[in-house]
Amino acid sequence: MRHRTFWRRTAMLAVPLTAGGLLLAGCSSTPASGKEPQSISFAFGATNNQDKVAYTSLATGFEKKHKGVTVTPVNLPAESYPGAIATRVQGGNAPDTFQSEGGTGQSYSIIPFAKAGQLLPLTDPAIVSALPASQKELWVYNGKAYGVPLGSNANGVIYNDQLAKSIGVDIDASTSLDHVIAQCAVARAHGKTLYGLAGSVPANNAFLTTGIAASTVYGPDKNWNAERAAGKVTFAGTKGWVQALTYVKKMFDAGCFQDGAQSAGFDALTNGAAQGSILGFFAPSNAAKEIMDAAGGHVKLVILPIAAPAGTRTYLSVSADQSVSASAKTKSPKLAESFLAYILSKQGQEAYSQAVGTIPVTADESTTLRPQFDPVKQLITSGTVRGLPSTDWTNAKVYADLGSGVQGILTGQMTVEQVLKQMDSDWG
Repeated sequence: MRHRTFWRRTAMLAVPLTAGGLLLAGCSSTPASGKEPQSISFAFGATNNQDKVAYTSLATGFEKKHKGVTVTPVNLPAESYPGAIATRVQGGNAPDTFQSEGGTGQSYSIIPFAKAGQLLPLTDPAIVSALPASQKELWVYNGKAYGVPLGSNANGVIYNDQLAKSIGVDIDASTSLDHVIAQCAVARAHGKTLYGLAGSVPANNAFLTTGIAASTVYGPDKNWNAERAAGKVTFAGTKGWVQALTYVKKMFDAGCFQDGAQSAGFDALTNGAAQGSILGFFAPSNAAKEIMDAAGGHVKLVILPIAAPAGTRTYLSVSADQSVSASAKTKSPKLAESFLAYILSKQGQEAYSQAVGTIPVTADESTTLRPQFDPVKQLITSGTVRGLPSTDWTNAKVYADLGSGVQGILTGQMTVEQVLKQMDSDWG
């Protein structure tokens, strides 16, 4: 199943592959004439064939518009991609262009690489002006852009609404988390569970928790991360973070997750969704298209926001953090920048979106969203959205320890306070 950030974050602690274990198209040397090579490599970590088609379509689409150039796709193992690409970038032998993560919160995030001088600054002013204004900090450092987004995703619940209603469970984008919890027993009475949770995978736990925090923390205070960076607030001292973790435990205690959720892996989600034993799971919105395509049209899924507690306004997390950057070491900087400009163009965005089910960052009032977005369309058009909370956290350990801490809460080995204090310590 396709990741976006959700799936890829399972590999944050993976051991990076050595240079000998990666077959990357190398950067060619500059000819004596000084003319740069008209061939670049493009590395990514596709989780399945749909992913691979989406990435390679960008390469072939660019080649068709620029006769005589070559973009060589390099598909790396998705499970180890973040650590592997970080090792190559930091070692100075990165591919010419490669999939990256916007902001600062992950091991292959753009801003730390940019600060270290490891990425190609994009000099075309049209690129900076075309970046989504509300999220420019994901790609821009010191006024220069160092990456472009692949598209936008809604980060929420992939939900089988038809199956849910057939057993008397009725949830929509306005349903409070307290009412959601109250319906978990209904699903159980019909031999199903409301949600699947891969509790042994820190990324899945953290994804759920930050989804709740999008409403409890960032809804009332969209500048919370900046305030945390300034030392004005803490995780442990913020009521909304305490609420978010407390409600995950409430969901667990109410049987909202499948049995053994605290030790389950991603197979619990894929198997549960295929067998109809779970009604939904937490993932970026493009996962809905992937599952429906795999089911041959026999399953209809929708996207819902991760609900907020009663009395708190529900915000949908929407982000465009999955990105593409170019190496500072590339021998073809003009060609690499031109390729990134194509990815950001309307044609590039729509080609990628059609393949994986994301929302083009070039979308406007005339853009038709896929049917699975119908339940959250009003939230999107009204601006009742927040970004992905972790994109500008100081380092990947904060997110990883949130995820492992949630598992500790579910197993009774950690408290909410202990998890939040660890996150504050990680922040530095």
